[in-house]
Amino acid sequence: MTFRLGLALAASLLLWNLPQAGAFSPNGDGSGMVGNSSPTAQKVSGKVVETMNSGGYTYALVDKNGVTTWVALPQSAISVGSDIACQPGMAMSNFKSASLNRSFDSIVFSPGLASAGAAVAAPPAAVAAPVTAITVSKAGGANAQTIGEIFEKKDSLENKPVVVQAKVVKVNRGILGKNWLHLQDGTGNQAAGTNDLVVTTDSLPEVGEVVTITGNLSRNRDFGAGYRYGVIIENAEVTGRK
Repeated sequence: MTFRLGLALAASLLLWNLPQAGAFSPNGDGSGMVGNSSPTAQKVSGKVVETMNSGGYTYALVDKNGVTTWVALPQSAISVGSDIACQPGMAMSNFKSASLNRSFDSIVFSPGLASAGAAVAAPPAAVAAPVTAITVSKAGGANAQTIGEIFEKKDSLENKPVVVQAKVVKVNRGILGKNWLHLQDGTGNQAAGTNDLVVTTDSLPEVGEVVTITGNLSRNRDFGAGYRYGVIIENAEVTGRK
């Protein structure tokens, strides 16, 4: 997995406010992650013995009582020899950073440094994206789909381009090197988890905006740590913001 796939649903595939497990159908057919609903976040603290910056992130090898741990976090002012404490994050194995051209046997993805003297924050509770009364007209064009149609036709649409017009109901920034959007258009079934579509993108629309997104639909994307998405659109282009 490269950094362009993103900084691994990390810092708690909840942490960096990532798409959270409770938002998704538990059978893998809904919009999101299935598996552990509340993964154990790992704390990292100690003395920095090696550090580097790349792609907007800081990597640090931290030693505590003779045990070293790699941690990645949004770019921070860290120097060799300093003592740091990081907010809890999700550990991943066999992670490859394309920007560093380097693989890590194990690395913890943290949302950032813990405030000095403050208790390290616990992972946020797993909650679904907000549900409100939403009605958004379907996008135009040959590849246009409503969110409900995407879930109904997910098998036939796999790896094919889709165009969706929907409202942004939640934004999770800087996860896996991408911004993660929850989109709803009023179609689909909330109870089945088919009313909320997860999209990754470099764009950063605001919650409440209606956007048009274009991208290929992926099925059963596995990001490790027991988490996978039954349906997701990755690296989407966002246009028509209003």
